[in-house]
Amino acid sequence: MTTYDLGIQMYGSIDAPALVLGPSLGTTRTTWDAVLPKLAERFHVLRYDHLGHGDSDVPPGPYTLDDLTGALAAAMEAHGINRAHLAGLSLGGMVALQLAATYPHLVDRLAVVCASAYLPPAQNWLDRASAVRNGGMAAVADTVLGRWFTPAFAESPAAQTVRADLLSTPVEGYAGCCEAIAAMDLRPLLRAIQAPTLVIAGAEDPATPVDHAEAIAARVQGPARVEVVAGAAHLASVERPDDVSRILLAHLQ
Repeated sequence: MTTYDLGIQMYGSIDAPALVLGPSLGTTRTTWDAVLPKLAERFHVLRYDHLGHGDSDVPPGPYTLDDLTGALAAAMEAHGINRAHLAGLSLGGMVALQLAATYPHLVDRLAVVCASAYLPPAQNWLDRASAVRNGGMAAVADTVLGRWFTPAFAESPAAQTVRADLLSTPVEGYAGCCEAIAAMDLRPLLRAIQAPTLVIAGAEDPATPVDHAEAIAARVQGPARVEVVAGAAHLASVERPDDVSRILLAHLQ
């Protein structure tokens, strides 16, 4: 298994239970900034960037979800994290689902935020990968950001910080992860997940609507439930951090 630098940062007491936080496609670990202080009071938090994003390595694409999951498993091992709670936003949630299914010994409790087990049609993701390779991140920025936040939040300083992160994402990393989502179908794996699972959905999320969360919870073998965050679109940890941190803490404790 190749060990990549995923730009890992750690917070909180090393003696506390471990919690790993994964971000969305086109963002960095900073999507957890507003939630982090409350989580770090209770947990030894490790947060990371996906391959090709933020401070991580940028290997040539295309990537697969196996690549992203394997990179996270190797990074956890390299940092001495033998078992952890796992929370992932969007693509981070997809990685979390696969890790819980294929590396069950690493996962205690699982939280999936605004994610899906299956996001067809594949061609949409392949077209997006092609668009950024040909025109840079600006080619998709407005469309993507329009799905990430409610109109009331879209001009906030926090949303503008996310926009800057999106525009600075390496093209190859973004495109490679789009290709991973194009090929993804986690539905057959969900029955292998035994970890107690929380699936958080944004009530106004057009990218992974509430029924995607319900479909995940219905297939997971272990105990699973859905929580819907009012007033949130796709990046709920950015738009409604107080609600997300409260729900996460109740599940992880």
